[in-house]
Amino acid sequence: MFRIRMALPKGKSIAYKYMDILHDALVNAWTCAGAASEDVTGYQAKPWNFAALGWRRDQENRVHTLIVSTPDADLSKYLARLKASDVMYARTATNESVNFSDAEIMPDPDSIAPGQNAVGVLMLSPLAISRKDKKSPRWHVNLKEAELSAAVNFRLSKIAGRAVKLEVQPDGLYLRANPRHDVLIQVKESRNGSRAFVIGMKAPLVLQGNENDLRLAWYAGIGEKTRGGFGCIGTVENGIGRIRI
Repeated sequence: MFRIRMALPKGKSIAYKYMDILHDALVNAWTCAGAASEDVTGYQAKPWNFAALGWRRDQENRVHTLIVSTPDADLSKYLARLKASDVMYARTATNESVNFSDAEIMPDPDSIAPGQNAVGVLMLSPLAISRKDKKSPRWHVNLKEAELSAAVNFRLSKIAGRAVKLEVQPDGLYLRANPRHDVLIQVKESRNGSRAFVIGMKAPLVLQGNENDLRLAWYAGIGEKTRGGFGCIGTVENGIGRIRI
């Protein structure tokens, strides 16, 4: 298990239109570090996740920090030697490019103490949970309506190869104050001009369970589309943590 924080110098940020260019830049870095492309992208890829920390203003996305993590032992070796200069990608179709050559990389260890059985977390990237009733929209937009524990445990159990039994509860006071906590994320634009999106949710959560399950959630992320920039968590105590705007 390994997790890093990749931060640009204070006052610097990178503009991007769609989340997939950050994903592709990270895939480039993974493969430059020695990982096989099929291990980091595609249906059979091993688990990893990331969060793009920044802001959106005047229809423009900006990112100043990337958090990247994996619970997989093999991918952890590659992540440990990943270079910021390889986190780069250019796409002529949308006239955008990203380059994290100026970023500083530092380990971002978990905050789970031995024997700990609960942790308060923030969603550093939105939590994506698809609806099972096939209703529109495809994605849940309210944490009260989603079966949080079941959705989180289903995916983590597949990753771990064992039963994961976390209890996941949103902060009730936050939901009362913020009944709308969904975030629409533009994922990519196709060649015909159509745009794909995912609706995620952002709110403080409490995760309860054994130490191993809590640590797995920290490194694997929770929910769906984690390799696409969703489901990365951070501790409430640290807030967003060491952010430079």
